Amino acid sequence: MKKNMIHTKMKLKEIAICILAVLMFLPLSTQAKKQIPALKNVIGKHFLIGTAVTVDQVEGRDPKATSIITNQFNSIVAENCMKPMYLEPAKGQFCWTQADSLVQFGLDHGMKIIGHVLIWHNQTAPWMFKDQYGKLPGREEMVRRMHDYITTVVGHFKGQVFGWDVINEAVLDDGSLRKSPWYRTIGPEYFKLAFKFAHEADPHAELYYNDYSMSNPQKRETVVKLIKKLKAAGCRIDAVGMQSHNGYDYPDLTEYEKSIRAFIAAGVKVQFTELDINMLPNPKHFGGAEINQEFQYDQTLNPYAKGLTQEAQKVFNSQYLAFFRLYRKYAAHVNRVTLWGVSDNNSWLNNWPIPGRTNYPLLFDRKYQPKPIVRKIIKLFK
Repeated sequence: MKKNMIHTKMKLKEIAICILAVLMFLPLSTQAKKQIPALKNVIGKHFLIGTAVTVDQVEGRDPKATSIITNQFNSIVAENCMKPMYLEPAKGQFCWTQADSLVQFGLDHGMKIIGHVLIWHNQTAPWMFKDQYGKLPGREEMVRRMHDYITTVVGHFKGQVFGWDVINEAVLDDGSLRKSPWYRTIGPEYFKLAFKFAHEADPHAELYYNDYSMSNPQKRETVVKLIKKLKAAGCRIDAVGMQSHNGYDYPDLTEYEKSIRAFIAAGVKVQFTELDINMLPNPKHFGGAEINQEFQYDQTLNPYAKGLTQEAQKVFNSQYLAFFRLYRKYAAHVNRVTLWGVSDNNSWLNNWPIPGRTNYPLLFDRKYQPKPIVRKIIKLFK
């Protein structure tokens, strides 16, 4: 009996040693993933950290993405379903179902919800810019349509949406104002009117101007002038959104920081609203983030179909750290950083500006796991 007890103890000891050995040799990535704190629990102490989401994700049809959203972020923005073409596809016919679902998801999880976008030249239903003859309506009619759309949408989500991108992408890279249908019919006054109507519909909601290529000096100068004009007219404008669709070799970080400083000096907060890093080469004549750009597939422009090389991964890490160092530096003036997508596999950059490529622009990989750089980013904010 005594021998059996001794034998049993020895066996248990051997098993314990084996288990310990297995744990010691587990992949470091497995251990690290368990130890990485949530982005919202560290970065979220300084400013909102968010992501763009889809209806499938908030309604549970992509459960792994849903888990990342609820565990990592304290802010969400609709990637598409709150854009004008989806909310009012035909005059007077509003479709609230998907947007309501997304907003309720955010509220249920204690998140700040950002409304994107009210006034834009893209992804607006064709009827908005046509009269009964198929021509651009007159000024009075366009002001009425703007008022009715903003009042209805902002009013519908009053008290639920934390802040609105009131106007999106209204300045060209050369610093001139985009000659959109809004500009051509109403003139530059449409900026003031849009912000005025939004504030009247929900006086407590924050209001933003949002654009890409904001490191361009000419664009920076024009946006600063816009901010000052809106403020002088008594309009509420809380922040400027620098979209930050960045790349492996752009933008120029010095100019990027100059824009941050210029917007702060103009009296608003700064937010980085559509952050990702394009790791693929761009075709000739490509520029900015104008969504209507589309180019033909070319294998040479899809070099990482099977994964980033070690060198490319280093560049990716370096770029993300550089941007987050700036966000940390100016944290007192930053109110939000939003990644444009949850994981690499559902990023828009897999199909824009060239369909069918494989890109790696986000902080979570195709297996919905945090990339190693996440740990270093979090460390910046501890």
